[in-house]
Amino acid sequence: MKKVLLFVCSLFIGLAYGQKSENSLLWKISGNGLSKPSYLFGTIHITCDATLSEKVKKALDNTEQLCLELDMDDPGMQGQMLNSMMMKDGVTMKSLTTEADFKIVDAFLTNNIGYSAEILNPVKPFMIATMLYPKMLGCEMQSVETELMAIAKAQNEEVIGLETVAEQLAVFDAIPYKEQMNELVITAKDNMQRDKTELNEMMALYQTENVEAMLTFTEKSPNVMTSKYIDIMLNNRNNNWISRIDKIAKTKPTFFGVGAAHLGGKQGVIALLRKAGFTVEAVN
Repeated sequence: MKKVLLFVCSLFIGLAYGQKSENSLLWKISGNGLSKPSYLFGTIHITCDATLSEKVKKALDNTEQLCLELDMDDPGMQGQMLNSMMMKDGVTMKSLTTEADFKIVDAFLTNNIGYSAEILNPVKPFMIATMLYPKMLGCEMQSVETELMAIAKAQNEEVIGLETVAEQLAVFDAIPYKEQMNELVITAKDNMQRDKTELNEMMALYQTENVEAMLTFTEKSPNVMTSKYIDIMLNNRNNNWISRIDKIAKTKPTFFGVGAAHLGGKQGVIALLRKAGFTVEAVN
């Protein structure tokens, strides 16, 4: 029933845009002064199967560089991320919740990642949640971005980013730490069951290549980190990316890979690129 509702939602979204909504993760960008087309691809950051389709591999062959959300082959990226993990102004997880809930989180983190909440006390709760992804998957974690980078490296192509580590992690300072902690408490109390269910549903939806349904799924998420703060997580960043995509694509044909939830909707990258004058067509 849930999948039926998602399909109906995406259908109405497509009608609202006055054009047929096509199911594809890969889109060709042309026109607006481009001498050669670039490509836009919706990724999934963690999955059980990151196998790339033949059409994606062909698009990589037809471009000259790879642009992800971040420049993931930057040797300084890990250090930058570590420097941005801590909450500002001396805030700690213990100060954001009750003593009883902190004890629950402490036992949960010790059991699942081998570090206590006492040790991780000043770290942003969202960053801690990302450490739990391998446990949520129930399989060996794979990354579409890693597969894209492997091909780019084999082709001796440069990997660049649409935003800096500081810009991306600033998102998690804009979302109240209290709400981040509330979500981590929920995760601890139900031993990740809600998150596991949502992740499995998202991975299944990703296989349909329906970018509008993926956006709808994100908007309806029970996790307020995404649904309540979708402007911070998606829309604001999408708008910031358009001028950067324009500049990069006019430099050389580029394969752009960003999270699939960024593609659909009126504030999605596809619609915004079209508004900026580009022709954006599904590759099937």
